[in-house]
Amino acid sequence: MDFQSRYGPMAMVTGASAGLGLHYAHQLAAKGMDLCLVARRQDRLEQLAENLRGKYAVEVLCCAVDLTNAEAIPAIQELVGPREVGLLVANAGFGAKGAFLEADAHINAQMIQLNCVVPVLMAHAFLPPMVARGRGGMIVLASTSAYQATPFMSVYGATKVFDLHWSEGLTQELRGTGVDVLAICPGSTDTEFHAVAGGVATGLKMAKPEDVVRLSLHRLPRGGSTVHGWWNRVMSFGTRFAPRRLSAIVAARLIQKSQR
Repeated sequence: MDFQSRYGPMAMVTGASAGLGLHYAHQLAAKGMDLCLVARRQDRLEQLAENLRGKYAVEVLCCAVDLTNAEAIPAIQELVGPREVGLLVANAGFGAKGAFLEADAHINAQMIQLNCVVPVLMAHAFLPPMVARGRGGMIVLASTSAYQATPFMSVYGATKVFDLHWSEGLTQELRGTGVDVLAICPGSTDTEFHAVAGGVATGLKMAKPEDVVRLSLHRLPRGGSTVHGWWNRVMSFGTRFAPRRLSAIVAARLIQKSQR
C-alpha cells in the first residue's frame, strides 16, 4: 500500500504556516495528498495554499484559527465536512526560555493547552473515523527535551514528555486497527522556534526541518517514537544511564547559555 492509499486522501497539518509545518505541507502535497492547513496567520496560509495548488495540483483548505480557542476544532470539522482526513500532523506548539518564577503564568498555561491538550482533542475528533475505516495515521511533535528535565524551559520540556508517552501509549492501544501513531523527537532545528522561545539554539548544529519531516513520514508505519539525528539518539539514550540530577544540571547550563 502506498502512502496516499494508507494515509490519504487528506492530511491535516496544524502550525502549518511556518517551520516544520510548512515542510510537512510541501512534502505531503508532493505525495499527492490533499491538505487542510491550520494556523493563526491567514495571509501565510493562503500564500502557502496558492503555492501548493499550483505546484502539485492538490486540494488545499485553509483554516485560520487559534487552536487554544474552544470553538477551533468544531470550526475545523465544519470546514472539512465529509472529506476523509487520513493523516493528522499535530505540529502546532511553542516553547519559552526563562526562569519559571519570572514567567507569565498565562503563557505557561497556553503552552500546556497548545502542546498537550489540543493534540488530545484533535485526536478525539479525527482518529475514530480512521479506526472505522481501518487505515490512517497521526504524527505528534515531541522533542529530545522529553528525555531529561529542562530547567529554564521546564514547562516546555514537561509538555514534550506528555507528547512522547501519550503517543507511545496510543501506538499500543491502536495496534491492529490500521492506524499508526508516531512521536517525532527532533533536537535543535532550523526554524523560528528559538526566536519565539527567546534565545538561540543549543547544540553544535541545527537540523534541517525538511530532514526531520522526511524521517517522520518514513517512520510513521512503524509507530512509536523516533529521534532525529544520530547525535540526538546517542544523547537521548545516554540519559538513561546518567543520574537524573546530573542530566538536569547539564541541561540547565546549556539552556541558560542559550537565553538572550
